[in-house]
Amino acid sequence: MTKYFKIAYWVFTVLFCAIMLYSANMYFYHYEMVKSFFESLGYPSYLIYPLAILKIIGVITILSNFNKTLREWAYAAFFFEVVLAFFAHYMVKDGAQDTAVVAIILLLISYLLGKKTGK
Repeated sequence: MTKYFKIAYWVFTVLFCAIMLYSANMYFYHYEMVKSFFESLGYPSYLIYPLAILKIIGVITILSNFNKTLREWAYAAFFFEVVLAFFAHYMVKDGAQDTAVVAIILLLISYLLGKKTGK
């Protein structure tokens, strides 16, 4: 049974990390488009590059399992980032909160399965 939990953990974790890396990629390579999104949501555009870098560091932290405390902080930071993204999109009623909902679900399943499998 734990074998299936470990497989599920890695599937959900990789899917979540893929969403975060795709987001960071968009921040770097489609800056003008992301800048317009940030401004429409009421966020300053100077946050784009630091957020992209922190997303990459968070993904590395979660996948490497280097330090359990740092990993917990990475999960917490991603949780708050995704929840805030959901509410930002919800409040401006642009209909783009679906990705945030998927990310929250993947994040929670990854975190809980990681606890169950000892990751």
